[in-house]
Amino acid sequence: MPANTLSSNDNAPGASIDPGLQAGASATPAFSPLYQQIKALILQSLQSGEWKPSTAIPSEQELAIRYKVSQGTVRKAIDELAAENLVVRRQGKGTFVATHAERHTQYRFLRLLPESGDPTSEGPAQRRIIDCKRTRASADVARALSLRSGDAVLQVRRVLSFAGIPTILEDLWLPGGPFKGLTAERLTSYDGAMYALFETEFGVRMVRAEEKIKAVLPDTEQRDLLQIAADTPLLSVERTAFTYNDLPMELRRGLYLTDTHYYRNTLN
Repeated sequence: MPANTLSSNDNAPGASIDPGLQAGASATPAFSPLYQQIKALILQSLQSGEWKPSTAIPSEQELAIRYKVSQGTVRKAIDELAAENLVVRRQGKGTFVATHAERHTQYRFLRLLPESGDPTSEGPAQRRIIDCKRTRASADVARALSLRSGDAVLQVRRVLSFAGIPTILEDLWLPGGPFKGLTAERLTSYDGAMYALFETEFGVRMVRAEEKIKAVLPDTEQRDLLQIAADTPLLSVERTAFTYNDLPMELRRGLYLTDTHYYRNTLN
């Protein structure tokens, strides 16, 4: 089979991919379903920035012509992208690249909720940046971010408060290259979700995350920052967030006070 032709029973003539597109795409096994191959090509365009967050992608018909497949195949690929929160369908308007700047997606990675269960009931968290510095990646940070030990990273520590009560203490590590120019002043002045800042100003969109959760007690410094007693139980959450193609772009270690909040997760 020619390298630029897809194996499929798709009813579009030729069911082939434009050679220029195929040359720039990752190798796809011949046994991969056709819609998965189209999904991979759309992801390639998202990753390259061809279609920016919050903007519309081409219509199903236009994509079908572009990739030389049926609209049904394109629709199935887009359905999966929508289920993964990478694109958003809007009735009568089209399909748009998802963005962390939209209110309904701002809370996708926020798991600690007030007892009411409404993430908006307390208003936005009050953020205090404790530290923001360039440093070298330790072995564990480098491993999480697919870097080498000693590579440049940006380390951020901040406290999030709700109704004036310190509730979350977070330590973050970001690869130095993609986040060059990020400062404590910029983090403090930005009026929005941190992932929206990463997206709009650094071109890095977090699309999924993996977390490890356990219960811990605070050390002296953590106790002082959260203004809690030494025997206060905390929820420790370690998160690795990924951009397109499963590239790790953030390691985040958070300590959550859960006396008035709970940690929510949705299992599919």
